[in-house]
Amino acid sequence: MSERYDVIVVGVGGMGSAAAYHLADRGLDVLGLEQYDVPHDKGSSHGVTRIIRKPQYEDPAYVPLVERAYERWRDLEAFTGRDLLYTTGGIDAGPPDSDVVRGSIASCREHDLDHEVLDAAAVNERFPGYDLPADHRAVYQPDGGFLVPEQCIIAHVEAARAAGATIRAREAVRDLTPRGSSALDDSEGADGSVRVTTTKDTYEADRVVVTAGAWAPKLLPELEGIAVPERQVLAWLQPRTPARFERDRFPVFVHETDEGHYYGFPRHDVPGFKFGKFNHLGETVDPDAMGREPRPRDERVLREYAERYFPDGAGPTTKLATCTFTNTPDGHFVLDRLPDEPRITVGAGFSGHGFKFASVVGEVLADLAVDGDTDHDVDLFRADRFA
Repeated sequence: MSERYDVIVVGVGGMGSAAAYHLADRGLDVLGLEQYDVPHDKGSSHGVTRIIRKPQYEDPAYVPLVERAYERWRDLEAFTGRDLLYTTGGIDAGPPDSDVVRGSIASCREHDLDHEVLDAAAVNERFPGYDLPADHRAVYQPDGGFLVPEQCIIAHVEAARAAGATIRAREAVRDLTPRGSSALDDSEGADGSVRVTTTKDTYEADRVVVTAGAWAPKLLPELEGIAVPERQVLAWLQPRTPARFERDRFPVFVHETDEGHYYGFPRHDVPGFKFGKFNHLGETVDPDAMGREPRPRDERVLREYAERYFPDGAGPTTKLATCTFTNTPDGHFVLDRLPDEPRITVGAGFSGHGFKFASVVGEVLADLAVDGDTDHDVDLFRADRFA
């Protein structure tokens, strides 16, 4: 007979590790399955640092979620004793009429977030690593900073295991098959379940949570064309004046320019100024076949940006790395039960700005999987909006 669990979580990256913890913490028998290592560098939950920021230029509806995420990250730090969230302040910059600046201001005002609107000269003077053009503006918010993603995943897995979850790495899921009635019934003898077939075994569960990142559409045809994988590249360059790029002098940033949207970090662990371009070269990929080795063109695109806007940070290259975005058509997440199969809950399509929310997304996915609803406002993320 197959091993039976209350919930199986498919994909134990940023979102899946959090979901496994929150489900196990409710007393459920949880199995987490990961096709690679825990953590690993093949998906979207690695790269040494990830931005966290309270202003959400994408939509003010994200702000209550990110405020809850801050709380849950601090709770996880306290539980595991790991340092996960570093505060540096955050800059959202660009031309005054740019989506980033206008959206950040609107988000701050709607949710009464502490912030300053600065001209370029004020930013460059206060934070000498920056060299914003004179016609750009910036929103400075003091709570911005970064998470350390690999440590966040380890912390969630440690907490999940402490709550009784089983986590299996290097075991890829090949098939999800709902069996019996789709009506969730917790009574003894209920025949509704989902059979999960992996490269090593077969399992049964009352519910399944899919947090498989770029691989989610391969498991769930409902996500084809909705969660679309894209190749992303990051650079670490050696600053000419390293002190200007330390945590206490260099806020994390999001920057809208004529060349595209960029984001960046102070030095941390890797001896370099880290940054990337949203949607890099716009390459839609198969995550099993994508080119993971950075190319000269990747480096050139990123270096050109640094030389123009952060010239003191544009020294020799220390590191280049690839990852994936999984983009939805509107750039917003999918957090929902499948409309036609309520035993399967999905967290997908985080579109390059999801990791900061992982601590609260795990909570939301646990709510949806167990109760079918959540107290968090997640109407923006309904799966049926693309129908």
